[in-house]
Amino acid sequence: MTQTTPNHTQTVSGWAAHDTSAKITPYTFKRRENGVTDVTIKILYCGICHTDLHHAKDDWGITMYPVVPGHEITGVITKVGSDVKGFKEGDRVGVGCLAASCLDCEYCKTDQENYCDNLQFVYNGIFWDGSITYGGYSEMLVADYRYVVHIPESLPMDAVAPLLCAGITVFSPLKDHDLVSSPGKKIGVVGLGGLGHMAVKFGKAFGHHVTVISTSPSKEAEAKERLGADDFLLSSNPDQLQAAKRSLDFILDTVSADHALMPILELLKVNGTLFMVGAPDKPLQLPAFPLIFGKRSIKGGIIGGIKETQEMLEVCGKHNITCDIELIKPDTINEAFVRLAKNDVRYRFVIDIAGTSKI
Repeated sequence: MTQTTPNHTQTVSGWAAHDTSAKITPYTFKRRENGVTDVTIKILYCGICHTDLHHAKDDWGITMYPVVPGHEITGVITKVGSDVKGFKEGDRVGVGCLAASCLDCEYCKTDQENYCDNLQFVYNGIFWDGSITYGGYSEMLVADYRYVVHIPESLPMDAVAPLLCAGITVFSPLKDHDLVSSPGKKIGVVGLGGLGHMAVKFGKAFGHHVTVISTSPSKEAEAKERLGADDFLLSSNPDQLQAAKRSLDFILDTVSADHALMPILELLKVNGTLFMVGAPDKPLQLPAFPLIFGKRSIKGGIIGGIKETQEMLEVCGKHNITCDIELIKPDTINEAFVRLAKNDVRYRFVIDIAGTSKI
């Protein structure tokens, strides 16, 4: 493990956190030369994910400082390696969480590289050459083409950026449970943040009855009027929860805070599934009775493979689905982090890296 190798000769400007204060400051570092299977990308936009804040603060005890966050990256290809297939200079592309995997295991060979044991992330990971990866809070990126996706021409590059993490994280479980092309189900979405609002958009676009489940009464108007949700349940209201028992086929839980699973599980029909994509810091209690008396399942998952991410983007292009964003300049990342910690954003911050938008 090393920050660079002799092949890291390209000087890049970016923004990094250097300690647990999580303060983001300008940072100059080196990226590798464009290899035969690489593309070089001029970064235009990068979304801010809650994972970025966790890494900047070293909440999980795994941060390798300095850390350059960012895994919701959109930009334009400026250079293409000789062995690259399917990409050319000038292409509008995106890079999500994945930087490398083994390419040889059963998961890599079945387009599930996101579950490879040797998966390495776009930042705070270890690339094949042993160097530490740096993410999208920077002006350019060198990426292996096998972890790059095309962005449909109809989608704006800023509002599409969060789809590369938030979007695919909720699209993948919907696809796994045949909810993309089979309308008419009743699905629930727990939490209405960056992930949850995308789940509502997908659910409605795919023809389902969508119920938002939240601890905040103020979210009801947002859910129904802004996002088109059909119903809203206040999770602290026992009467509402009782009236909705056994009413949902599938529930997507996007909440990363500690919360009770019992009342959520009771909302599922027999054979229903609760799918977890939020990551609470502390273990959740798993009640047995709602499972065994309802033949219910609990599953979890992270993002999706590259093929599935490309499919999601094509679906978004077809349905004109993008993320609701607040565009910021790089010099206000720290203010965005403070607001993100308070959930004060509707629903995703996106950094205008190249300064191409009027903010």
